[in-house]
Amino acid sequence: MRSEQDTNRAIAEYGDMVRRICMVHLKNVSDTQDIFQGVFLKYVLYEGIFESPEHEKAWLIRVSVNACRDHLKDFFRTHTVSIDEVIEQAGQKQEDYRHVYEAVLSLPDKYKDVIYLHYIEEYSCVEVAEILHRNVNTVYTLLARGKEMLKKSLGEEIDE
Repeated sequence: MRSEQDTNRAIAEYGDMVRRICMVHLKNVSDTQDIFQGVFLKYVLYEGIFESPEHEKAWLIRVSVNACRDHLKDFFRTHTVSIDEVIEQAGQKQEDYRHVYEAVLSLPDKYKDVIYLHYIEEYSCVEVAEILHRNVNTVYTLLARGKEMLKKSLGEEIDE
């Protein structure tokens, strides 16, 4: 484990470089700060000996690049949307979909639940049947009837 003095020296000497590398790869300040901390934590825990300042710098560059790549490949990151994107999209689409949501919410519970789970949460009909403890054919029937009720209340055709 490296001393506090070595760590502070490395951060002072290479911190800006590590931040720039992270910003180039991640294009996000908060992710850059996370990776920056992770890189210097690895530095503190690294027990190897650096042959020269160039070797230390090269090691920090390699660790920074690898950490950024790992972060970009992270399952959670690739399968989620940032809250900023959700807010931005909601602002654009909110008015477009408000009447659809209101129509869904006005349905009787047995239709609303099936419509919500199938179309919004994207569960299959078999999964919806298991969740609601209903027969699969009943779920299909409720979906069809719920869609018809929505068509009537919205006055337009709703596609799956």
